[in-house]
Amino acid sequence: MPALSHRITTLNGDGSDGWDVFYRARAMIAEGVPVTELTIGEHDIRTDPSILKAMYESAAGGHTGYAIVPGISALRDEVAARVQAQSGVRTRRENVLITPGGQAGLFAAHMAVCMPGDVALFVDPYYATYPGVLRSVGAVPRTVPTRSSQGFLPQRDVLEAASEGAASLLINTPNNPTGAVYPRDTLEGIAEVVTKRDMWLISDEVYDTQVWEGTHLSPRALPGMAERTLVIGSMSKSHAMTGSRIGWIVGPEDAITCLVDLATNTTYGVPGYIQDAALFGLRAGASLEAHVAEPFRRRRAIAERVLAGQQAVRMIPAQGAMYVMLDVRATGMSGEEFAFALLETHHIAVMPGESFGQSAAGHIRVAMTLEDSRFEAALRTLCEFAAGLAKAA
Repeated sequence: MPALSHRITTLNGDGSDGWDVFYRARAMIAEGVPVTELTIGEHDIRTDPSILKAMYESAAGGHTGYAIVPGISALRDEVAARVQAQSGVRTRRENVLITPGGQAGLFAAHMAVCMPGDVALFVDPYYATYPGVLRSVGAVPRTVPTRSSQGFLPQRDVLEAASEGAASLLINTPNNPTGAVYPRDTLEGIAEVVTKRDMWLISDEVYDTQVWEGTHLSPRALPGMAERTLVIGSMSKSHAMTGSRIGWIVGPEDAITCLVDLATNTTYGVPGYIQDAALFGLRAGASLEAHVAEPFRRRRAIAERVLAGQQAVRMIPAQGAMYVMLDVRATGMSGEEFAFALLETHHIAVMPGESFGQSAAGHIRVAMTLEDSRFEAALRTLCEFAAGLAKAA
């Protein structure tokens, strides 16, 4: 067989995509082993029936053909209005491209701003696909390390040192996997470095409706940043529409025009009936978004209560998103070792911190995606397991 491209064979860099524990858990389930899954950010509730009804009625009404590539005008207008209301930045449909989910938006945004061989920065810990996205567009990934003791917030001096010669910076707030919500001073430091280096900022804001402490601030709203920022949004987390694959990029009009050309040659748009369902969901307003977010707010409080009563596991302050990051270094194990041991011993699946970068080594990420009582029971078992290991360490 002819050789595959270097770009496609090196997507995972070191050969691992970070999902080994997840794959092992799924294999155990396939073998009939009951596993408590706290791995991926998949809601335990499904898409609201009213959104599904709108999707069905659109499809039954004939909106099943090719849809306009940038997105239907009504949806682009609705996204623009939502973003403008949240950020205070004037936003029109010309600033919006509808994409097949946030993941496609991340790829397209980096295709737009990175030349082959360009250095592309991203903050460690990071969502597991970020390095592969950067490699897939021919960029050279470079991490901006953070520290658990500083809430995994990127520090200005560390970012400045890493930014030499970089073309772009990818940030995520509210953050997966850490739960951090970047405060204004952190974002202002990021904006200063990005402007000084004449870089693009790509801001992944798919968790913007899941804020438990503080306030979500889009860096696009900071002075001078609207013209160098591409914002990634999605219906996956805000409306539990993970499988519908519907999201957007918001940015300068000239950039969006070029991104529409890219979409014409890659995705060729998003199905019209999916877009109509997304439009219905956005028009349902903040009450529906709050309903989707409420279980995670509640479970975050459960996690705080459970973790407060023990010493073996330290909870990183979770200000947003649907995860808690736990420090398990007192057990003497790496995050990966602990996650595999927990899975094999108690059939509870969590993600190792190492799946999200070296800054999270010795930590685990727990998705708050299980009914309250089962979530609490799993956390208590996890803590008891960690306490036993810590005593032996």
